[in-house]
Amino acid sequence: MFQTLFQYPRVLARHRDGPAARERELFLSHCSTTGATRASLLHLASELLLVSHQIDISGKRLIDLQEIELASDHWVRIQLDQLRIRDPKYCRRWFVETAASWLRFLGRLAPPAARKLPFADLIDDFSDYMSDERGLSPRTIKNRCWHAQTFGSWLDEQGLSLSEVNLEQIDRFLAFKSAQGWCRVSVATMAAALRSFFTRLSVQGRCSGRLADAIRGPRLFAQESLPVGPKWEDVRRLVSSTATDKPQDIRDRAILLLLAVYGLRSGEVVTLTLDDVDWERGILHVGRPKQRCKQDYPLAADVGEAILRYLQIVRPRCPMRSLFLTLRAPLRPMASSSLHYLVAKRMAALDIKSHKHGPHSLRHACATHLVAEGLSFKEIGDHLGHRSPDATRTYAKVDLAGLRQVAAFDLGGLQ
Repeated sequence: MFQTLFQYPRVLARHRDGPAARERELFLSHCSTTGATRASLLHLASELLLVSHQIDISGKRLIDLQEIELASDHWVRIQLDQLRIRDPKYCRRWFVETAASWLRFLGRLAPPAARKLPFADLIDDFSDYMSDERGLSPRTIKNRCWHAQTFGSWLDEQGLSLSEVNLEQIDRFLAFKSAQGWCRVSVATMAAALRSFFTRLSVQGRCSGRLADAIRGPRLFAQESLPVGPKWEDVRRLVSSTATDKPQDIRDRAILLLLAVYGLRSGEVVTLTLDDVDWERGILHVGRPKQRCKQDYPLAADVGEAILRYLQIVRPRCPMRSLFLTLRAPLRPMASSSLHYLVAKRMAALDIKSHKHGPHSLRHACATHLVAEGLSFKEIGDHLGHRSPDATRTYAKVDLAGLRQVAAFDLGGLQ
């Protein structure tokens, strides 16, 4: 593999004579078979050589994450002293990620120590109940379990058990989260998740049913806030900023268009597969986890061209069926968090003013644009995949033209 990547004898010798050469070469070959580009492999080879100088993998011992982090900290300190790096946080992160991926492939990465989570068995039962009996979406189940687990961890830190929980402690926990900077909506969401969790416990006889009924979060008013998204002119500017031949821009352009044109959620974008683009019929199949179904959209010309260009130029050929993959080896499907970083970084670079800067802000921008174009709220709700008209009603507040018509209505002298 080294012979294929490196042409200069001195560079080739440095990689061949470095520590753990065979193990590094095996990992590079594996990444090559999964579709990594030559540029990614060259970058990865340099990173692996650096890691091999900092971590001794001779023998058969397992190496844990703590040892990797210590080696990363040591290397970063040296680089800072010699003024070779500017962003220690980024350098530390890619060192740990590269080392962990390599050792995991070799079977040499020690599994993390198992930590018994507070009342984990009850949360597992709560998850099964929401899935089997309530039919909630996987994302809703994950979020509610996370909220319940967060409360459990707080109880554990306070030295309290679940049997000792009372309403005063729950109120104290919610006040603690508010003091940490959680907004009213976040605290209200936590209260709702705990109410659902303790309702389940009351059915099982583990607590009083009155406890769940008494849990209250901060009062939220229906339609109290405006949708938070950038102006449509800024969305156009955001998409136009990707009109280059750089691989990252080519991929990001397709993602941004999907978010802005169809108003897709980040989770719906990252779960798209190659089979979801029907080129013959010009149809885009989008999975709607809340409805547990697929929704079909006509494939817009700009979106189709952006996706096709990404497939032809950037996306490597590999067995994975996910539409959008990471650019650097080891290749893997993109995560929702990656889309948030992608959108937020590009909006900040263009100094786009918006209360929110993640992918969901483009969904709001899409809906607001459709309102301005005169589409009905039923049409907008169908386009966004809303289950209830209430979810679309909030966009009535941004229909300024319609509101002005109401304000200018002449009552004809009626008192």
